Amino acid sequence: MIAEDDTRKTLPAHVLGQDLSSLSIEELGERMRWLEDEIERLKQARASKEASRKAADSFFR
Repeated sequence: MIAEDDTRKTLPAHVLGQDLSSLSIEELGERMRWLEDEIERLKQARASKEASRKAADSFFR
């Protein structure tokens, strides 16, 4: 099984605002999938932190 950190290291870097004209349709689709996966990961991390904050807030009331 490949660890999540190992998988991320193998993906080519995507720089926001970079020139996309040299990428193929397939490469663009692949980048979109990576970015969608990353957005989902960010949403999950945010939800976890919000839950922790809510629990802490209710504890200290």
